[in-house]
Amino acid sequence: MTTDLAAPRLTVALTFDHDSLSDSVRRGDSPVKLSHAEFGHRVGVGRILELLARQSIPSTWFVPGHTLETFPDDTAGIVGGGHELACHGWYHEDFSELDAGEQQDILERSIEAVEEATGSAPLGFRAPYWALGSETLELIEDAGFAYDSSLMADDYHPYRVRRGDEHSVAEGSTFGPPGNLVEFPVYWALDDWALFEPGTGRDGLAAPSKVLEIWLGELRYAHEHADGGLLTITMHPECIGRGHRMAMLEEFVSEAKALPNVEFARLDTVLSRLGSPAL
Repeated sequence: MTTDLAAPRLTVALTFDHDSLSDSVRRGDSPVKLSHAEFGHRVGVGRILELLARQSIPSTWFVPGHTLETFPDDTAGIVGGGHELACHGWYHEDFSELDAGEQQDILERSIEAVEEATGSAPLGFRAPYWALGSETLELIEDAGFAYDSSLMADDYHPYRVRRGDEHSVAEGSTFGPPGNLVEFPVYWALDDWALFEPGTGRDGLAAPSKVLEIWLGELRYAHEHADGGLLTITMHPECIGRGHRMAMLEEFVSEAKALPNVEFARLDTVLSRLGSPAL
């Protein structure tokens, strides 16, 4: 990765997927699940924005179009707080289940919604569920996005997404050339939902101490071994917004600030520091 000489030893990106009701509306969820989703709007967003303002931390928010339109005060608070607004589908769709035309329509509609809210086109996209179809990444790049944040091929270093990879049990794997789309990698253990929320195949409802141990372990390892690297944390207002989890997030922030030359930044700021050569 080529970085600006002024870049910190480690950058921490706090990112938030403000799904709110979008997913539940699409699925036709029960009132209980709708209420859980609404918690993100009613409680979580305000708590998060207050913490970020008090700690002077810029962040990136991936917001479905339905959330942007349904809760304009949330959108205004995010933008007004100096945070980046990026795309996250419309109704939190699973892009791997949609054909190319449907995906393209959602991308275009989402871009227009962010442009209306901020006055400029979004630079970033994160796939709902981190679910991508075989053509999705190329559609994202062709739609004009500069970066994606849905993949896991690295941990602390952005990289350029290849175009035209092919995989076959008959002929093996062939890899296409890197495109212009930059990937800011993610991981399940650095996502609050996978650890805190119950779901198929997992217990969920982890103690904050367990999650803090994981996140601080990644933070300290990256700080020691990945000079100039990026640690991306994924959170959801309806999940991290619970009181005991907010207390954990604040402790994580304090620990990160105590390390030398660590900076919190929006993903578009990290993008601006990357050099033009291939990462």
